[in-house]
Amino acid sequence: MLLVRKFRVLILMVFLVACTLHIMIDLLPKLEKRAAGTDHGGGGGGEGAAGGGGGGGSGSNGNPGCSCSHAAAAAAGGPKKPGEEAGDWAKAPPPPPPPPPDRQAGGGGAEAAGAGAAGWPSKHTLRILQDFSSDPSSNLSSRSLEKNPPDRGVVGGGRAGGREGAGGDGSVVGTGEAFPYRSPAAPQAGPDRNQKALIQEERLVSNRRPPGRRQMQPEESPFGAGEEAVAAGGAFSSKLAALFQHPLYQLPLPPPGDRDVLFNVNSDIRFNPKAAENPDWQNEGNEDEAFLPTGETAVDSYPNWLKFHIGINRYELYSRHNPAIGALLQDLASQKITSVAMKSGGTQLKLIMTFQNYGQALFKPMKQTREQETPPDFFYFSDYERHNAEIAAFHLDKILDFRRVPPVAGRLVNMTREIRDVTRDKKLWRTFFISPANNICFYGECSYYCSTEHALCGKPDQIEGSLAAFLPDLSLAKRKTWRNPWRRSYHKRKKAEWEVDPDYCEEVKQTPPYDRGTRILDIMDMTIFDFLMGNMDRHHYETFEKFGNETFIIHLDNGRGFGKYSHDEMSILVPLNQCCRIRKSTYLRLQLLAKEEYKLSHLMEESLQMDKIAPILYTLHLEAMDRRLRLVLKAVRDCIEKDGYSNVVENDLVSDVNTKVTKR
Repeated sequence: MLLVRKFRVLILMVFLVACTLHIMIDLLPKLEKRAAGTDHGGGGGGEGAAGGGGGGGSGSNGNPGCSCSHAAAAAAGGPKKPGEEAGDWAKAPPPPPPPPPDRQAGGGGAEAAGAGAAGWPSKHTLRILQDFSSDPSSNLSSRSLEKNPPDRGVVGGGRAGGREGAGGDGSVVGTGEAFPYRSPAAPQAGPDRNQKALIQEERLVSNRRPPGRRQMQPEESPFGAGEEAVAAGGAFSSKLAALFQHPLYQLPLPPPGDRDVLFNVNSDIRFNPKAAENPDWQNEGNEDEAFLPTGETAVDSYPNWLKFHIGINRYELYSRHNPAIGALLQDLASQKITSVAMKSGGTQLKLIMTFQNYGQALFKPMKQTREQETPPDFFYFSDYERHNAEIAAFHLDKILDFRRVPPVAGRLVNMTREIRDVTRDKKLWRTFFISPANNICFYGECSYYCSTEHALCGKPDQIEGSLAAFLPDLSLAKRKTWRNPWRRSYHKRKKAEWEVDPDYCEEVKQTPPYDRGTRILDIMDMTIFDFLMGNMDRHHYETFEKFGNETFIIHLDNGRGFGKYSHDEMSILVPLNQCCRIRKSTYLRLQLLAKEEYKLSHLMEESLQMDKIAPILYTLHLEAMDRRLRLVLKAVRDCIEKDGYSNVVENDLVSDVNTKVTKR
């Protein structure tokens, strides 16, 4: 009996010693990291075990169930080699998105922890517009996804000491299900730019920039602030800047009145991100804070996506010389991504990405290389949506002086850090896997091409894509969707009415809203735009409801353009051939772009060089645009010979054609 008692005491002592050693091993790295944070953190403090990004001490994330091994790994983490984060997410669940930017900048530990639990800002809190909303969940396309609260914990949420997340490597700690895949082999150590070259090297072999021509720098961009400097004859000789100085690109628009702008903005209200956390922010603090510094207006404090929204009017999405557009393109390519969700509806995978400045964009990932053509046996409704087509469509729309495509920019995205780690969408997160080639892949959910066989794979975790700026929320600026009169049948055997009736346009011109105003001329502009791209997928179009029928058509969803450079689809031009109508300003610009000094392909090449993932189009696509432009001009000449110049070319240069009744 005595031996049994002694044995029990011995076991108890061994257990106590083991526990003590385990606690010491667990706490020592945390104490060292806290000491290091005290020495180097300044006012921001060190990295916490669950802090909101550089906020005052260690703190806690309210998750006492976190295992010791996870905490130790988070505390001991440091900067990683490029691509090494790909090995971490195979063992960790996805975190909720980081807190708003004012919480990431610093503050106390309690404030940092509160930011992570606060979630996304509630509706109508920014109050820049009369009822402005910055809530991603209020957008129709992401309503059902972004409202789901996060169900997993996350260690870290911002930057501290130059590193992100737990230990600065982007790794996550939580209590959700473990990711059931092995991690890929980490690439050799080196700078981050080596990852980007993995995609670019293969792409540039078949489409290199012509010798002697350098890439235009962002400050030289003709999309806004740099335009005047380039046109003034700086170091860069720009055909694009010369084009925008041509009299045809200086034609004045009617001055917009209160009924002609999408939003009537209270210009005395400044943009304040604190509004996201506190709806009464405008009543807090000293009244002196309402006064702006000398030389600064309230609009200057708005983010670029908001400047884009408040610049929309009856006649254009953005003005010719709006400096916010160039800045917005830079934001799309560089802003930190804080949240990702799949877009509901649609035939192919698209992601809604939310940025640190509360802006949103639609992400279309790369599915084909630049030189690949649409297979000849593919129907137009089952063709791939190309990310580079979205980018090129924005630049083409700008060169044609339509300005009806929302800004689009290319971006190289880290699938691990910028998609998987920040998504709340479980359905999206569960589709991530590692391919036999050790590349990170995912496929999401959609009607077409969302399966393991059609997965989107990085190299090893970098993927190209296009980011299209969101239009204002539908709760603030309603849009009306119209069926395109020349919509295709979207059937393997049936044909649409316009394909069998040569007098179909006469019927259309007797139907509202095509019986008056500029709508039929807008359709002709859209037809020419689509033909130059080879886009057969224009089944619907949208307009802003506020402006009624006297406004422009928004050219959305251009991903099925630039699929074939060896074939010109003449059926796209049927509306122009049947109606024989065109704006005089459009006709003159097309003639200008056919001249050698303003050649469309050269202007497009120069414009597309400004994108971060340039080159955007394969050279043969550029040459195809010149060929198609000549076909458009021939179609117009044939119409003029048949019906006469005055019956074909609508003079929109001398008066407001919006008030005219279309009788022809």
